[in-house]
Amino acid sequence: MVIDMLVQPMLYGEICTPGDEPDGFGFWSREFGMGHMGPMDWDELQVEMDVCDVQKGLLMPLDVTTACGGHFGTNDQIAMLVAAHPDRLWGFASVDPRVSSAAGELERAFTELGAKGLCLHPAKQGFDPDDAVAEPLYELCGRYNKPVVFHAGMSWEPGAELSRSNPLAFEHTIATHPNVRFSLTHFGWPWVRETVAMLLKYPNCYTDTSITYIDSPEEMMQRLFTVDMGPLWYERALSHQVMFASNTPRFRAFKLKRALDTVSMRDDARERLYWGNALRFLEGDE
Repeated sequence: MVIDMLVQPMLYGEICTPGDEPDGFGFWSREFGMGHMGPMDWDELQVEMDVCDVQKGLLMPLDVTTACGGHFGTNDQIAMLVAAHPDRLWGFASVDPRVSSAAGELERAFTELGAKGLCLHPAKQGFDPDDAVAEPLYELCGRYNKPVVFHAGMSWEPGAELSRSNPLAFEHTIATHPNVRFSLTHFGWPWVRETVAMLLKYPNCYTDTSITYIDSPEEMMQRLFTVDMGPLWYERALSHQVMFASNTPRFRAFKLKRALDTVSMRDDARERLYWGNALRFLEGDE
């Protein structure tokens, strides 16, 4: 079994509308940087999940109201997709911290829409993780026992400056909210060592495998798990804080799963990577 902790909703045909309106596909394609990719039917998406045994995909919307004037999937759209495919999809919520109604909308997403957590992308949304405007959101996550996913490291989105996505930019927020679980996406790549340092120092910090691969996925995963920090770093020190994520459909989950299957590790460590750590992150269970 596999839980994919980073699924982008913009190519889900059920919520795609034509045109360039604030929440339409043209807007998504331009502001998210999707190039020539197009909407996909559920049957196609499900087949890809089946190929690599992804039982659950976590949909990650993004509210970019202030920065861009729209959303990369609204909270209601995510809830609609989850309701249509409850056996395969879970959803996070996203709000714009600079919008006055953000806290109220997040609480609605938690209590009425069933959102599993909060997704934020400070570099794209245009705020600092430790900005006071985001504090009410972290407080809500602590109150409702909901985790936060921060987009960190390499980002393709126009206007999302890499210098604002260094894993260390999130340290103060993670350090001062020990009761909230945070995940730094993309393993913070290219700042892999900085991400490992964050995991070592902060037990409430997680990361995922949705790294942008330059060569083949197999080469990138072999380097991450056997070269960058030594051949056994994951099993010896951090096997409870790394989760499977693909950033699908920008990058295909089946390719990443195939690559990770080639990395040698103990069965228990692989189970935690593929699904156990995701449940721990989502639910807070030890």
